[in-house]
Amino acid sequence: MSVAHDRVALIGSERKMSKGQSLIGSADSHEKLTVTVQVRRHPNAAAAPDLAELGRQRPSRRAPVDRKSVLAALGADPKDLDQVKQFAQQFKLKAEQADPAQRTIRLTGTVEQFNQAFGVQLKQYREGDRTFRSRQGSVHVPRHLQGVIERVSGLTNRPLAQPHHKLIPRSPSGVTAQQVAQLYDFPQGVDCSGQTIALIELGGGYSQQDLDTYFNNAGIPSPNVMSIGVDGASNSYGDPSGADGEVELDIEIAASIAQAATIAVYFAPNSEQGFIDAVLAAATSTQHPATCISISWGAPEDAGWTAAGRSGMDFACFVAAALGITVLAASGDNGSNDGVYDGMAHCDFPSSDPYVLACGGTSLQLDNKGMLRNEVVWNNGNGWATGGGISNEFLILPWQTADEVPLQVDTGQQGRGVPDVAGNADPMRSPYEVVVDGAWMSVGGTSAVAPLYAGLFAVIAASSGTMPGFIGPYLYQLASQPNLYFDVDSGSNAVQPAPGYSAGKGWDACSGIGRINGNLLLQQI
Repeated sequence: MSVAHDRVALIGSERKMSKGQSLIGSADSHEKLTVTVQVRRHPNAAAAPDLAELGRQRPSRRAPVDRKSVLAALGADPKDLDQVKQFAQQFKLKAEQADPAQRTIRLTGTVEQFNQAFGVQLKQYREGDRTFRSRQGSVHVPRHLQGVIERVSGLTNRPLAQPHHKLIPRSPSGVTAQQVAQLYDFPQGVDCSGQTIALIELGGGYSQQDLDTYFNNAGIPSPNVMSIGVDGASNSYGDPSGADGEVELDIEIAASIAQAATIAVYFAPNSEQGFIDAVLAAATSTQHPATCISISWGAPEDAGWTAAGRSGMDFACFVAAALGITVLAASGDNGSNDGVYDGMAHCDFPSSDPYVLACGGTSLQLDNKGMLRNEVVWNNGNGWATGGGISNEFLILPWQTADEVPLQVDTGQQGRGVPDVAGNADPMRSPYEVVVDGAWMSVGGTSAVAPLYAGLFAVIAASSGTMPGFIGPYLYQLASQPNLYFDVDSGSNAVQPAPGYSAGKGWDACSGIGRINGNLLLQQI
């Protein structure tokens, strides 16, 4: 029987039409597209690193990472990629960019060719004022490639993620990233010229003029910013979607903290394919090896993602962690419902991934001299509040305790608790001052917290000569250290109509273990 007629459904690939979407008709059969196919780990590879055990160790006492052996242990068998290439050629698909380290190969062809190759019917859909290409049901693969192919991303180009920030006109209550760093006792005056912070951006762009204006005002030399395109994306400054605010916020905050660090900005299409490919590219780059990867974009873990897509992102984050890169992600800006107004609580992804340090939001209460009086959970009461909650997709982490992590408020299930740490994110009471599209603006959101702590970890790496790496388990282990964390124990992230979570002593689903004292953490590295 031919491959074309002997296919099986790819586990985890099923898609359904969501509420608010409507079918327009068939996709243009001649439209060209490129998809990413991910294959399994080499069947005969050495055991994968035990990150749960590694993460508990003090970073300075960990063995140096051998990138070659890690990538060999996590990578693909080139023969599996060759099998995919042979399959693609049967349908006249062009196969290229096979990458054993990323376990991926890219296929290019027409809609009609992909319909035939993967047993799908690509359609055009409308959602609000946007149209996109997608499908329903499962992707199908040849039976002999069952278990070999794990993910096919790119058949759908529906925008997936949202940037987690809120821009407002410049506010008199604004603070600078440098002020926040001083309030949080981050190490000062550290030369980070040997460090690289990778930023994942799914739209928008930056201008050198904006950056020069911001850093000249701050009295800091403008950073070395590298623009790296993934899947055909590029620096698209002036994007009408408003994503410039996210890009320039990320650069300005990260580079204000980690002065002289290289900022590598990975631009990718806003899709499941683009998002995963960008994180994999940042994780495996040898030209710009990253100290940290900061992600300020996300989507509800149960909306838009396929199970195979979540697994693909989990693999990308695992690769980064295994290579000694700290991955940080914003936990969301719509409180407990994560922007899904169905009356239930939702977690944002990829912040809920086990290999990511999830960053929640707080609000600073300053006195008239700018000194920090108190810090509470960020919740403006108008739908804008820190994300956080209990994952429906990932089990409770071994370094989290069931005594502190509550059950999911809707399902009563146990799961990974989000966030891990928190920092200033309030766009109304303590917004960051930034330059966006030529104007000074104020901005908040958990998207500010991920680059803030990415900057701290780059500073710690430069100061100690040690990569913090996969640091989540170790941070939880240090929870009893006096003054290392400020326990943000007041407030809630409830956003109607969803039930929410309240802050309290110890870990909570609003602020995690709390806000980090930078100098005290450096002493523990």
